[in-house]
Amino acid sequence: MDHQEHCDALEGEIERFATVFEAVAPDLGVASCPGWNVADVAEHLGMIHRWANQLVRRRAPERLSFEALGLVAGPVTPEWLRAGGSRLLETLRATDPDLAMWAWGPDHHVRFWSRRQLHETLVHRTDIELAAGTTPEVATSIAVDAIDEFLANLSSATRFSPKVNELRGTGETLGIRERDSGARWNVTLLPDRFEVAREESDVDAEFAGPALDLLLTLYRRRRLGESGVTLAGDARLGEFWLEHSALE
Repeated sequence: MDHQEHCDALEGEIERFATVFEAVAPDLGVASCPGWNVADVAEHLGMIHRWANQLVRRRAPERLSFEALGLVAGPVTPEWLRAGGSRLLETLRATDPDLAMWAWGPDHHVRFWSRRQLHETLVHRTDIELAAGTTPEVATSIAVDAIDEFLANLSSATRFSPKVNELRGTGETLGIRERDSGARWNVTLLPDRFEVAREESDVDAEFAGPALDLLLTLYRRRRLGESGVTLAGDARLGEFWLEHSALE
């Protein structure tokens, strides 16, 4: 998927999130975001959209806080969500995706933000759908791209997910395989880092399942056994990965 495809898919996800939010009680607890209710998830996402919009508009060379950008949450309504999302999309579509700027992941270009905001919005849409007892759906291609993006950015997430620093080992390899498309990733734990490769190789353990189930398992939105994901091989390696790779 390229920048424009990410923007087009993001437009759909923003509308889906707002539509689900309209139908769900704002004080409903969201088990996949402990301590938050639906309104909290919506406020977080609406503020993230506004933050990303300002960063891209300024092509910020460094991280700028909500406070530095003067961002204040408005009344959390579907209209507020749609307005923030619309401004973000307008900015993303009008900006060259290859321009350099700050990003918390390794791709320091505008295109980081179209991809990141698509998948952030997707995951939080599933949060409130799961809270409401609705079964989430997403195109396989988008879920596969979300898994790839998660793995590409994970080593840069230690600022807000410090357990990622503990993803170390002595060469153990964990496979992640999407059953429908055949997409796969191998993660090797080394003494000072972990490496991700898109290739066939021997693995010590493997997660396998449909794209969305894999994505929600990797994001700790569903537990193993609650979806179509299986874990073969060294169960301790798979459990270690899930425990230390969750984004916080």
